[in-house]
Amino acid sequence: MEFRRRSRNDRDVELPPGAVLARGAAAAAHEDGDTRRPDLEESMSEFRELASSAGAEIAGEFVQRRDRPDPATLVGLGKLQEIAGAVASTNSDLVIVDHELSPSQQRNIEREVDARVIDRTQLILDIFARHARSREGQLQVELAQLEYMLPRLAGRGVEMSQLGGGIGTRGPGETQLETDRRKIYRRIRHIKQQVEEVRRVRAQQRQRRESVPLPTVALVGYTNAGKSTLFNALTHSGVLESAKMFATLDPTIRAVTLPSKRRVLLSDTVGFIRNLPTTLVAAFRATLEEVQRAALLLHVSDVTSPTAPEQQRQVEAVLKELEVNKTAQIRVMNKTDLLPEAQRKALENSDSVIYISAVRGQGLDELLRAIDARLEIDALRQLRIRIPQVEGKLLSQIEARAHVLKRAYRDGAVQMEVQAPESLARVLDRYAISRSRSRAR
Repeated sequence: MEFRRRSRNDRDVELPPGAVLARGAAAAAHEDGDTRRPDLEESMSEFRELASSAGAEIAGEFVQRRDRPDPATLVGLGKLQEIAGAVASTNSDLVIVDHELSPSQQRNIEREVDARVIDRTQLILDIFARHARSREGQLQVELAQLEYMLPRLAGRGVEMSQLGGGIGTRGPGETQLETDRRKIYRRIRHIKQQVEEVRRVRAQQRQRRESVPLPTVALVGYTNAGKSTLFNALTHSGVLESAKMFATLDPTIRAVTLPSKRRVLLSDTVGFIRNLPTTLVAAFRATLEEVQRAALLLHVSDVTSPTAPEQQRQVEAVLKELEVNKTAQIRVMNKTDLLPEAQRKALENSDSVIYISAVRGQGLDELLRAIDARLEIDALRQLRIRIPQVEGKLLSQIEARAHVLKRAYRDGAVQMEVQAPESLARVLDRYAISRSRSRAR
């Protein structure tokens, strides 16, 4: 085990360098009652990625297997003393624990190791705070941070117990703790009102989109599965692509034209992760509304990950919590370019599984055809129409979104037989002509 000495004053990032990673978790319990856990090295690799994404420099790692967590300190006393020694020898000022800590466990560990301690939830919240760009994302992150902080106020230093009583306060003897708690409650109420306003505006935008109904296809999947790379490949957009976890927080929607010339809206969403804190799922419910309203989900997975099945189960668990587990899905296995050639050749697409390499653009045509086949909304309709040639914008729309089967030019108008998606066919109905009128002409 290697440790690197760092100065306590070297604080150029929000999470200070020289972090000691301590992991003390009981086996993860699944719905079926089994006590499986992801492969330890893969789990630790994911934890290292989280710490690096937050800006921490890893000085050391500890792992402890226990039948059950210690109610006071999570890990055993001996392991805790070992961690404290490593913290002192490396001048580390942060310990990150890959487990959710109760407020008392966090305080007890901090007293023992003489360094700041954060748990997995706080680490993910820090990453979210770094990557949130939109006003909506920033509000949702702050809401989750405040709700996480609230039960952890007690005992956070001597200043919390100072009296703040007197004129202008709630009452004689009000403690600083009560004052801080009251301020946080007030801020939480204010943020929730702002989030509701964001949801109202988003609902109005969605209502305008649905006036010409286009089905939404949402990208979902484990963090760092390549969703944003796939989104850019399909929409020719410039959404941030990054190997860092949770690089995408703010939802992005773009139109995509399918092989049938139907148009759909593609939505890029935040990635999921094992043991995603429930406070985050609740806080990001406004963002995840696009997933809830989607007609089809593209469940993107990293085909090279040895724990892909476990990651898929974690995503399915979040989808069930969002009550969208019954929505139609296509499983998209990404990063096939990283597989050995023999393994790539053995891959076979099916109705529900498509193998692609988003970064190389391989398999995208098959994916678009699969989306076309699975979408029941906005079905194609065949009709005969007569459009005045002055309607240039509408004619351009027909060329872009419909299959023109026949075309003839008569008397300053274009007579066509087209296959158009229902959303466009409704607009064209006013120009429809009957078969008898068509023969007469």
